Amino acid sequence: MGLKATLLLGSIMTLSVANPSLAADWQALPDQAPFPADNPPSEAKIELGKILFFDPRFSEHGTLSCNSCHNVMTGGDDNRPNSIGMHDARGGRSAPTVWNAAFYSVQFWDGRAATLEDQAKGPVANPIEMGMASLDEAMARVAKIPGYQPLFEAAFPGEPNPITGDNAVKAIAAFERTLITPNSPYDRYVKGDAAAMTEQQIRGMETFDALGCTSCHSGANFSGPTLPIGTGFFMKFPTYPGSAYDAKYKLTKDPGRYEVTKKAADRHLFRVPTLRNIALTAPYFNNGQVPTLDKAVQVMAKVQLNKDLTEAQTADLVAFLNALTGEFPELALPRLPGTPNMSVIPPVDPHLKVKAHR
Repeated sequence: MGLKATLLLGSIMTLSVANPSLAADWQALPDQAPFPADNPPSEAKIELGKILFFDPRFSEHGTLSCNSCHNVMTGGDDNRPNSIGMHDARGGRSAPTVWNAAFYSVQFWDGRAATLEDQAKGPVANPIEMGMASLDEAMARVAKIPGYQPLFEAAFPGEPNPITGDNAVKAIAAFERTLITPNSPYDRYVKGDAAAMTEQQIRGMETFDALGCTSCHSGANFSGPTLPIGTGFFMKFPTYPGSAYDAKYKLTKDPGRYEVTKKAADRHLFRVPTLRNIALTAPYFNNGQVPTLDKAVQVMAKVQLNKDLTEAQTADLVAFLNALTGEFPELALPRLPGTPNMSVIPPVDPHLKVKAHR
């Protein structure tokens, strides 16, 4: 329990795998995600959130939706080093997967959003993402689209003016909390199905624990312990700077959580990402610089644990990580409300210049 108390502080720690009592606590992914008391799910709310998630009219030019960067028809990201935003702008970090994001206690690589609701507010008014001037401006546009009024009324019954920014992000968050991928080969194995994983995957699981990978990637989501909302579980990356990988993959360029807090102690700290479905989310790391999973495993071992892997260890670890690919719920593309009405989207200024962003 002392170890968990330390983790609650969000501080950096190293797990001593030599101590059997600190061996990994293998957990299956829950079938349902927790939700805040002020945003209980309902079918109407989830359906509204799904529609908003796929609607590009939320963006400045009507061309980008949440799904553009977090494609739920694949691994929940866009498989790019940096996502493409308005005016062909690029962000400085790789889009994280939205699958199983409901199990994080903070959102974004630097943890600047405490909840999925807070996270959903950010991209809409970000000039290098969806490009709207504000969430209120986006909602004024949504209110003009035929068909949204009854959807908001069904999702938030009894409210006189339900089309609000707060309600929109609540609906999107409710939908995102359904994006869970349980019942992977790993999940079935830890529940008692000895045949669910191959011998190589089991070796990889044992190697994963023995090397100390579980010091960061623990818990049911392989993203650290379950913590109170807003607490966050952060780790320094890289822990062992100075290797050839630093220069090759620009590992120390991003200051991480320091950009949020401006505290020296937070430099190069990042929220620990989930490893679930990681075989589907290349390229890897916060900057998307590592192209393949086997190379990502080798880099992580060197810069986080100061270990050089053999080819056999690498292959076993990759096999185990493939066992973390879960079952995806069936999703049908929603019919967006109203008919295409470009009058709600101002024409693009042909003289507008693209600004450079990190």
